[in-house]
Amino acid sequence: MKILNCVACPGGSNGQPLFSDRLHTSLHFLKFAESMSTDLQQESPPAAEDAAQKFVVRFGTMRQLGEFSWKKSERIVRGDDVIVRSQRGVEFGIVLCMAGERTSDFLGQGAGGGRILRLASDEDRRSLSELAEREKAFFARCRQLIDERNLQMQLVDVEQIFGGERIVFYYLAEKRVDFRELVKVLAREFNARIEMRQIGVRDEARLLADYGDCGKPVCCNTHLQEMPPVSMKMAKLQKATLDPVKISGRCGRLKCCLRYEYDTYEAHRKELPRVGATVVTREGTGKVIGQELLVRKLLISYEDGRRVITEASDIVTVVSRGNKGPGVKEAAENQ
Repeated sequence: MKILNCVACPGGSNGQPLFSDRLHTSLHFLKFAESMSTDLQQESPPAAEDAAQKFVVRFGTMRQLGEFSWKKSERIVRGDDVIVRSQRGVEFGIVLCMAGERTSDFLGQGAGGGRILRLASDEDRRSLSELAEREKAFFARCRQLIDERNLQMQLVDVEQIFGGERIVFYYLAEKRVDFRELVKVLAREFNARIEMRQIGVRDEARLLADYGDCGKPVCCNTHLQEMPPVSMKMAKLQKATLDPVKISGRCGRLKCCLRYEYDTYEAHRKELPRVGATVVTREGTGKVIGQELLVRKLLISYEDGRRVITEASDIVTVVSRGNKGPGVKEAAENQ
């Protein structure tokens, strides 16, 4: 084994053999790494405690969602109550999750945002309870003023921003309402900025409704940011009951959940032979008289009178696509 002398090592200056070459190299590497680590700690800037983290926060009476930044060192987790500054002012919110690169895509362009000022304290929670009591008084006074002026509007709810700088009145109205005088009176009495916001029946359900027929909180009051249009065609395609009472939500309109699986149903409908098409399967030639879209099966009537539920994969070829005549259309809707 080769022995090395080194003046840089302890005892190396006297010319006595000290370490093997392998051990010698390892010792010098450790010293080098230690010195580099020390230099990096001295030269590199301190850890960026103020590096902004981003969180998705739900805030406001309308349960809006927004992406908010947090620059302090305190740890924030899901479910924490926070005080945020949004475009409307200082608000009370709850943290849902950390924000990622695609958060803005999911929230949409109309989503709010801002920064988290601090974690909510017990005093903030007491202030929130007091705020709710004041909102009841604001609601009663505003409704009284509306009745005095015979304004054709229905007051639905009142929201005072947590910071107290703004009060929002939500109302329903079939026509345009001139409430300029009403706003002046409210601003003078409450000493705050007044905002009158007209909403629709779906928004009314978001503010006031609690649970749906499924036993869960209504979707518009939990996770829906936008409420896309829902048509009777979606209910027919999914073979839902056409009884308006059973497929209507708390707002009196068709349930939003009818749209959740519609895209899947529509994709399967386009892939499968339509009702009225003539197909060839392993059992012979027949006509499609029904579709089971989710399980991708067809009800086929064969030439010998048999009606068999057939897998889509068992279809050898489609002889004719079928015509969308009244009879075929009616049969498709009645399935």
